[in-house]
Amino acid sequence: MFEDLDVFATIVEQSSLNKASKLLNLSQPALSRKISKLEDELGVSLFNRRGKRLELTAFGQTAYNFALEQRQQNLKFMQMIAKYKGDDQISVTLGASLTTLQTTLPPLVTAFMEKHPTAELKLITGKTHEIVSAVRDKKLDAGIVASSIEEPGLRCTALFDDHLELVLPENHPLTEQGDVSMDMLHSLPMIIFSTGTWYRKLTDELFHRAGVVPDIRMEMDSFEAIVRLLPACKAAALLPKSYLRSQLMDDNGLVTIHIPALKETRRTTSLIYSENGGLSAGAKRWIEETKSIFGQYVQQGTHIPSF
Repeated sequence: MFEDLDVFATIVEQSSLNKASKLLNLSQPALSRKISKLEDELGVSLFNRRGKRLELTAFGQTAYNFALEQRQQNLKFMQMIAKYKGDDQISVTLGASLTTLQTTLPPLVTAFMEKHPTAELKLITGKTHEIVSAVRDKKLDAGIVASSIEEPGLRCTALFDDHLELVLPENHPLTEQGDVSMDMLHSLPMIIFSTGTWYRKLTDELFHRAGVVPDIRMEMDSFEAIVRLLPACKAAALLPKSYLRSQLMDDNGLVTIHIPALKETRRTTSLIYSENGGLSAGAKRWIEETKSIFGQYVQQGTHIPSF
């Protein structure tokens, strides 16, 4: 039952069977069977199923809280085992942009810490060129950047592709349009990324090519702040698809609108590290496990979100 509870908690956190199945490396039918088995054992329903959406029942919330407590107890137990075995010497210093820190790193850190609960991870944020320089100068063991890098002495491994999506409050007038094109963003109230950020450069280039001048209401570099302010400002935003989890959208009353031209904002998130050796055993382990998580998608050329 405890294993099924952890699977149940992962589904809740990922907000969909599809994302949970990728993270757990299990098929969606297998996940559904595990949840049905757990519900049968408990004698209660954990989810209300509304089409493709899953909503926690009142008892489902209680079960989720219990699953988190069990996970914490398991983590403490694994830490005791690790200390007993002497597996407490892993130390890794990682670099990422603030946006990458909000999207890609959390699930990677979680997965790594579950395997190595006593490991020490130090996370440093910076712009892409700063991360590249720090990895090259061996001030960082590895970095995750939102682009492909060609730099002497560094290896660059593609993790996944992503692109921007138009995000609007549910009651925004554009949601009633059949087809939305880039020219409809002209004079549209928008919240955009701060000047100097990688996403700002991307959107500025996109607007320039399309001849669009939006009505910029705010500029910031926090995904969470943008999402929370969109309904209050009755504004739109361009945000990476990897960040737009269904639960996040539902909780904030937001929807996405497909604009074909936004496919042009395709970006590749990559892992970079030194190819000249000198990496600690812990850093090598982090790199190999990160590549392993994304490896099957890289080989298949498949797009995946950052969980």
